Amino acid sequence: MEEEEEEARALLPGGSDEAGRDSRATPAASGALQALCDPSRLAHRLVVLFLMCLLGFGSYFCYDNPAALQIQVKRDMQVNTTRFMLLYAWYSWPNVVLCFFGGFLIDRVFGIRWGTIIFSCFVCIGQVVFALGGIFNAFWLMELGRFVFGIGGESLAVAQNTYAVSWFKGKELNLVFGLQLSMARIGSTVNMNLMGWLYSKVEASLGSAGHTTLGVTLMIGGITCILSLVCALALAYLDQRAERILHKEQGKTGEVIKLTDVKDFSLPLWLIFIICVCYYVAIFPFIGLGKVFFTEKFGFSSQAASAINSIVYVISAPMSPVFGLLVDKTGKNIIWVLCAVVTTLASHIMLAFTLWNPWIAMCLLGLSYSLLACALWPMVAFVVPEHQLGTAYGFMQSIQNLGLAVISIIAGMILDTRGYLFLEVFFIACVSLSLLAVVLLYVVNHAQGGNLNYSAKKREEMKLSHEE
Repeated sequence: MEEEEEEARALLPGGSDEAGRDSRATPAASGALQALCDPSRLAHRLVVLFLMCLLGFGSYFCYDNPAALQIQVKRDMQVNTTRFMLLYAWYSWPNVVLCFFGGFLIDRVFGIRWGTIIFSCFVCIGQVVFALGGIFNAFWLMELGRFVFGIGGESLAVAQNTYAVSWFKGKELNLVFGLQLSMARIGSTVNMNLMGWLYSKVEASLGSAGHTTLGVTLMIGGITCILSLVCALALAYLDQRAERILHKEQGKTGEVIKLTDVKDFSLPLWLIFIICVCYYVAIFPFIGLGKVFFTEKFGFSSQAASAINSIVYVISAPMSPVFGLLVDKTGKNIIWVLCAVVTTLASHIMLAFTLWNPWIAMCLLGLSYSLLACALWPMVAFVVPEHQLGTAYGFMQSIQNLGLAVISIIAGMILDTRGYLFLEVFFIACVSLSLLAVVLLYVVNHAQGGNLNYSAKKREEMKLSHEE
């Protein structure tokens, strides 16, 4: 206990060293070092923020490894597109359930620090098993690896957000969330543009392409997961140290999951769920299959196809914080969601039925994807009481993952039997359903008083009147 008090005193301005000398006599370099070591100072919290952002880098980098190596996986493992898309389905299956229990495990069982380390270990182990499946030419082992990877991936994102709330409560929080999302998108982008090049280097080193080359490439990509695990360990140490020095509480997710609340969900909330599922199933499975689409239909080289396939993530990295601020300042969430869905529909129609340069459609897709995320997810908080928010968001993520798992398999089957044109028509149908749900939401919301489409100014006025 005395050691803890001594450490706390040493970090305080005007604290004294062992000889009783005034700390103001120390050099400027010592002052900078002291700021970095003091959990109450901005410099230290910036170090923590850097670690938080890197925490999810490995997970997002490796999530789209199959998309970046679609041609190589199908050729080297001798699988059709239906089986290839199982690599995405197996990632989503555990998260149909874990969306409800990830927060509970972090809050009640492991704690934030051990929870983050354990989920990072799942990500690392999953990627290693995935790579070993390639080395040993066992596709079932690759599927098992993706399942294990999925157990850690989504729950690690929950842990990342919990750390953010714990360290940056207040006005900095939205900026921190934006920076974390940007780093995640950078991870996805680097993967899309690096893994194909890395495969070719490994191929040149080993002398031939094949399942061994694929496995070694995936194993090298897994180094990013080890980076995430190192960040998890460093964050655990710094968080424990801050708790000891500042008597700071451990972070909590704030999720209270009660499945009985589902029966109380309103019609607008169910429409938000439908918009979410029908929209995202036309984004992530499309990106998972996009590389070959751009080489076959538009004649792009492998590297150029990877670049255009990653543009959705490239645009999302800087634009997510910008659109978040825009929606905060203007309100009118349903209108913004409508704009995003219509733009996405236009993008898929352009990709399906025209030979226009696909950069146009993909840039529009990147903008609309970023806008929808900023406008759709906050709407849940406007239609659900605070005590049901954990259940509502858990259920939304659960059915999103269920939709992604099922549609990934269906998309692979369509591509194997009908080709890319039918696949694009299928995605257009999904986005059209999402558009129908947005229109219905607008009508229902208008009939019930219109709070989802209030301007930011009106929301502030309503809030003030409630407080009075």
